[in-house]
Amino acid sequence: MSVVNIRTKPVFKLNQPDDSYKFQPLPAPFGIYPYRLKPELNDSSAEKLVFHVVGDTGGIKSPAFQRLIANEMAKQHHNAAKEEDKPSFLYHVGDIVYHFGEADQYEQQFFTPYKNYPAPIYAIPGNHDSDVNPTAEQPYKSLDAFTSVFCGATPRKVPFGDDKERKSGVQPHVYWTLQAPVANIIGLYSNVPKFGVIDEEQKAWFIEELRNAEKEKAEKAIIVCVHHAPYTADINHGSSLPMITFMEECFNSAGVRPDLVLSGHVHNYQRYKKSYPDGSPVSFIVCGGGGFDELHKLADPDDLNFSDESELFDNVSLKRSCVMQHGFLKLEVEKKGGELTINGSYYAIPHQGLQDGEDAPLYEHFEIELNRDLVAG
Repeated sequence: MSVVNIRTKPVFKLNQPDDSYKFQPLPAPFGIYPYRLKPELNDSSAEKLVFHVVGDTGGIKSPAFQRLIANEMAKQHHNAAKEEDKPSFLYHVGDIVYHFGEADQYEQQFFTPYKNYPAPIYAIPGNHDSDVNPTAEQPYKSLDAFTSVFCGATPRKVPFGDDKERKSGVQPHVYWTLQAPVANIIGLYSNVPKFGVIDEEQKAWFIEELRNAEKEKAEKAIIVCVHHAPYTADINHGSSLPMITFMEECFNSAGVRPDLVLSGHVHNYQRYKKSYPDGSPVSFIVCGGGGFDELHKLADPDDLNFSDESELFDNVSLKRSCVMQHGFLKLEVEKKGGELTINGSYYAIPHQGLQDGEDAPLYEHFEIELNRDLVAG
């Protein structure tokens, strides 16, 4: 359904308790610093990279939509007219399983829905993937299951799930950089608390990764992924002041801004544009409608529990939103004639689902032109 924006800015949810005590220690890395991975892609990706983005796909109550989302993305891969148009991978922005990151939830919430997705799946953890069930029969550490599925120095058998031949991914850490031919995708880990927490060690790493990406900025887009959305106007979370502060401090320290920031956590779709004083824009996209049964509305303008009155929102504008529908994003990063562009297509699934033979409808298409003549420092 077409949704008229009732908001033009993000909001803060007022009077929220501090739950930073929920922070969980990070696991040891599986690769060497600075935790970079070059994916194996076909030759057609040298000038064009196509990939899917989805978040918050897990859930137990209503599994139909998480399976439908996975099937529609697989269909786009199989039905691509050209090899260069096939999505090379899926990038998951967190909350793969609910409500805790337990190994016995992966079969139902991830392995089964995505068993027919034909491309690699990369991921950063969400808060639910990271949380620990205090009543679990077998004690475990935060991200034990996540790292068993997605991380490793080499592929190895995943010790749980029905497919005994399933191999792990080879991500070097729970925060890491995917170095593709036309994009550097920097994935952050924002831990368990409601608005996210990133420690000083990861912060220093992120600043260095931004600086490293800057060296290839003429050839590659810079994309940042973090589960907790810096900017959002939803009723369940609201914008994350810790993530806004973290991002701006890192951008300023590095003298580098990304072209696009992707998040989940909020169960809908929102696309924002932030304009900086030097004229350079950064797009912030929330893509968290990947399957969890509870979807999030935007806050009503007269709801006193929320406020958009903050100087942090002065140059941030909501361009498009899709609420109360599940969906996924397909991104195309292309270098043509020396110019880089990011084209995005968001597909939204009607609440009643899809008829046999029906494809996921396109909700919106957008283009981000990467003007490399603007200095981001």
